[in-house]
Amino acid sequence: MSEYLSKPKQIAHIGIAVRSINNVLPFYTQILGLQVTRRELLERELVSIAFLPIGESYLELMEPLSQKSTIFQFIERYGEGVHHVALGVNQLSKRIQKCKERHIPLVDDYPRKGAWNNYVAFIHPKAANGVLFEFCEGWTTTNGYV
Repeated sequence: MSEYLSKPKQIAHIGIAVRSINNVLPFYTQILGLQVTRRELLERELVSIAFLPIGESYLELMEPLSQKSTIFQFIERYGEGVHHVALGVNQLSKRIQKCKERHIPLVDDYPRKGAWNNYVAFIHPKAANGVLFEFCEGWTTTNGYV
């Protein structure tokens, strides 16, 4: 693809897989001093999430709602912890196409609805030395998700 795409804007959030949001919240709120500003249920993903702002980014706590959830499977395989790094981007569809043209392995071939009702797409960890990256469209550095 010859068209130039701007670099990601920033780290939109860091996704953290947990068995129970309620059980881990005291660490994030009482020890780190963060506050939950948004909770959401992503039925399609079988996950409950909580967002805690930190600077211009967020920590996203993700709790599986079913053994069929990919977050449940992640926890069973690797334990609780960092699941992915999400980057705020523009032109998500073009980014996906650019990855395809460069034979970058993807989890998502097309944008899909994620948290905050924004579109997202994941790059397979094989492409980034074991790191799962998420592209998030609709992120602004001054307002968080819009």
